[in-house]
Amino acid sequence: MPLGRVVSSSSRFVCRGCSRRLTPASRRAYSAAAAPSQDICDVVCVGGGPAGLSLLTALRSNPVTANLRVALVEAQDLSKVASFSLPPTQYSNRCSSLTPSSAQFLNEIGAWSHMQRDRIQAFQEMQVWDGVTDARIEFDWQHRGGNGSSSEGASTMAYMTENLNTTSGLMKRLHELGGVTILDNSRVESISLGEESEDLDLSGWPVVHLSGGQSLAARLLVGADGANSPVRSFAGIASRGWDYGRHGIVATLELEGEGWGGAHLKTAYQRFLPTGPVAMLPMPGKYATLVWSTTPENAAVLKRLPAQDFVALVNAAFRLTPVDIAYMHGQPGGQQEELAWRTEHTPFDARAVPQAAVAVQEGSVASFPLKMRHADTYIGERVALVGDAAHTIHPLAGQGLNQGQGDIQSLARAIQYAVAHGQDLGTQMALEAYNSERYAANHVVLGICDKLHKLYSVDSGPLVPLRSLGLRAVNGLSSLKGFLMDQASGTGAKVF
Repeated sequence: MPLGRVVSSSSRFVCRGCSRRLTPASRRAYSAAAAPSQDICDVVCVGGGPAGLSLLTALRSNPVTANLRVALVEAQDLSKVASFSLPPTQYSNRCSSLTPSSAQFLNEIGAWSHMQRDRIQAFQEMQVWDGVTDARIEFDWQHRGGNGSSSEGASTMAYMTENLNTTSGLMKRLHELGGVTILDNSRVESISLGEESEDLDLSGWPVVHLSGGQSLAARLLVGADGANSPVRSFAGIASRGWDYGRHGIVATLELEGEGWGGAHLKTAYQRFLPTGPVAMLPMPGKYATLVWSTTPENAAVLKRLPAQDFVALVNAAFRLTPVDIAYMHGQPGGQQEELAWRTEHTPFDARAVPQAAVAVQEGSVASFPLKMRHADTYIGERVALVGDAAHTIHPLAGQGLNQGQGDIQSLARAIQYAVAHGQDLGTQMALEAYNSERYAANHVVLGICDKLHKLYSVDSGPLVPLRSLGLRAVNGLSSLKGFLMDQASGTGAKVF
């Protein structure tokens, strides 16, 4: 099935309410046949990542919105996404955690069954501790009165999987549903407002001009096009925030075993160092994905080290003191030998830290700058922003992709309501429910992650014992831990 074409003949209509022929006096028409130089769609989504693909899949899988004419614009080649395949011993370094709520949404829209399940790893516990004082909080399900033993799903905190596995499953589901105009390998050249002609008035509609010369007029233009969103720029929506002066190092690791709990009880680990948190998140079998937030200088050191010294520094990050780790970063080489000597003189509980990494997948070490951004609003007239186009978050809580999935669920509901009630789905009035629901919720999560980053960047002074006291207090309150776990997994009652 060739990309860049409408993959179902049923999608040639805008929608029943908008494709009808209007009287000549109105001088308006909503049929693509009236404007041969450009296509007219109900929803045009710019960005073919998890957020954009999830939105179109949600719209096409819902009987209420299935007849809308929708289009996807993506600069990359999506055929490679749909055919994603790697050997079972290799994993992409771009991985995300999916909360049970996000996984359930993907299941509801029919994408979960198209994902490669053997490349998805559920984890049931999480260990988080202060790298300066060793104060620790343990998130597990033992305090839930046996709730975790009723089923695997009930005890799952989150699922780790590659972003490509998620997008591949969504692409396969979209092809199964049909009815989507997919324009990949197409760069957005510009976005402008349409014009009024003798037969057609598109003066209030966004028109997306593509690198191939094609133009798409959108009743609703959705920006799922990342932090540097052209759609957000077109709408004149400001995005505010700051850079953290930190880089995130990612890599795929091979461990000495499948984890202390074996294949059926996986644990995620995160240690807060003064330079930033380091996390090891389980993947299937003996593999794990690393996310290490650190200074640009340290990131440069990590990226140029040979494999054995890189692995040594990763193991040191979970076992040695911040002073020892800083010393090892300053060495031009020999980290493997340095780690062996220092672990002999540093007491630590081997089962309280992840199993040792023994190798790093070739070519998987990469870095990206960390920043926090939040758009002033998620909507404009005939414009909606989702995912990173609306908000960019520090990765310490692993909530970035889940925030985007929450956006998609809310926006899809708003579009469904507008269609079901005969409203114009692109007006700000129709989109306001989405903005009011998601803006406040995302703002709270952004603020919490930002404050945690700043709180644990302090390595001395009164804040250090105070934060440790708070962490130990929360660890001792099972009901509070349960509440936090429910909120993080997306299964608890909404409080904002």
